[in-house]
Amino acid sequence: MEPVRTCIGCRQRSDKSALVRVINVDGRVEADISGSAPGRGAWLHPTPECCNDAVKRRAFGRALRADITNTETITQRLNG
Repeated sequence: MEPVRTCIGCRQRSDKSALVRVINVDGRVEADISGSAPGRGAWLHPTPECCNDAVKRRAFGRALRADITNTETITQRLNG
């Protein structure tokens, strides 16, 4: 049985493999491709809709417990 995580964008629970882990790197939100970077992480479906919802709700800052000043990197990555 695979671990289940909650997407910070749509708030739906999904298998860990269906989500992307994001981390705070000096105020920027970055994707943690390896899934093993140190520190607090948050989980997000790799879709533009979930990313945009997370930005609108300011979910990155709350989930990562940090002052997030830049979400462009993750937004560009998920929007293509």
